[in-house]
Amino acid sequence: MFITDQKKIKRYYQALLDKDPAYIGIFYAGVKTTSVFCIATCRARKPKLDNVEFFTTVKSTLDAGYRPCKICKPTENSNDTPKNVQKALALINQNPKMKISDSLLRTYQINPEQIRRWFKKHYGITFQTYQRMYRINIAFQELKAGKNVMNSAFDCGYESLSGFGYTYKKIMKSAPSLNIDNGIILINRLTTPLGPMFICATDKGICLLEFVDRRMLETEFKQLQALLNSQIIFGENNHILQAKKEINEYFQGVRKQFSVKLHTPGTNFQRSVWDMLQQIPYGQLTTYKQQAEKIDNPHAVRAVANANGFNRVAIIVPCHRVIGTNGNLTGYGGGLARKRWLIEHEKRYSEN
Repeated sequence: MFITDQKKIKRYYQALLDKDPAYIGIFYAGVKTTSVFCIATCRARKPKLDNVEFFTTVKSTLDAGYRPCKICKPTENSNDTPKNVQKALALINQNPKMKISDSLLRTYQINPEQIRRWFKKHYGITFQTYQRMYRINIAFQELKAGKNVMNSAFDCGYESLSGFGYTYKKIMKSAPSLNIDNGIILINRLTTPLGPMFICATDKGICLLEFVDRRMLETEFKQLQALLNSQIIFGENNHILQAKKEINEYFQGVRKQFSVKLHTPGTNFQRSVWDMLQQIPYGQLTTYKQQAEKIDNPHAVRAVANANGFNRVAIIVPCHRVIGTNGNLTGYGGGLARKRWLIEHEKRYSEN
C-alpha cells in the first residue's frame, strides 16, 4: 500500500536516516531519482524527503515500478526472521511438549513483547497460540499411533483432561477421541526474495505454497480444508523442510526442477492442467491456447486458464510460465510484478 499519511512519512523518513532496524519490513522506501527501493537499514546515501515514496509491502513497491536496491537487497532481507524469534522457535522445537512462558523467554534474554508483536504481524496469531498448535499436533500424532488421551494430554504439558480437551476441540474442531482418522494440514512460513510465503503440507506432500498477500488466500485455506477433510494448524514436517530447501535453491539459481512430493486435490481436468504446467521447461514460456491444444481441446482456453488460477502451489507448479497469446502477462495470483520477476529470473539462469 502507498503511504500518504504525512505523520507516518516523516516518521519513516527519520527511521531511514537513522538506519533504524526496528522498521525493517514495516516500510519500503522508493527513491524517485534512481527507481530503486530500500529497507530502513540501507547503507546507501540518503535521498531528500521530496524524492522518497513509502510503501507497506514488497508487492506494492514492485507494482509502482521500483526495483530492489543492490546494497540492502530489500526483497531478501526485509522478512528475515529476527534472531530473538529464531531463538524462541528453537525453544519450541527443542521442547515441543513444554509451554514456553514469558519468564522462560526472559531467562534466555528474549523480550516477550517483541515476540508477541512479530507473531501477530507475520502469522496473525499470538506466540502462545502458535505453541498450542504445535503441542496439539504432537498429541494428534500420538493419538493416531494408539496412545490414550490421558497420557497424551499430560505428556503435552496439560494439567487437566478438560483443559486439553477444550484446546484440542478448539483447534481440531472435534473431541480428541473423534477425529483421529482425519488428517491435518501443517502450515509454516518461509522468506523469499519476493516476500514471505505460506507453505502447507499433509503427510503425503505439499498442498499449498502462496505469497502471504494473495487476495484469495483465506478462500484457498477453506477450500483445502474441505477437500482434504482436515484442519490447518501450524507445524512442520519433512515435506515442508524439503520444499524450503528446494525453494531457496531455486531463488539462488541452482535448482531448475523440484523433487518434493505434492498433494494437490482437484478435479481430473485441473490435475491434468497442473501436471502439464510441471512439464513446461525452466526458463521457457507457453500460452493458455497452447496448453489447451496439448490436451486436444483447443476450445478449452478459458477452462485451462481457470484451472491455472486454481493452482495452489506457486513456483513449484509453474503457472508463472504461462502468458497470453499476444505475449502479455496475465492472471497471476501473486501479482504481475512477481510473475515478471520470476520469468526474468529463470531466463537469466537458463542462459548460464
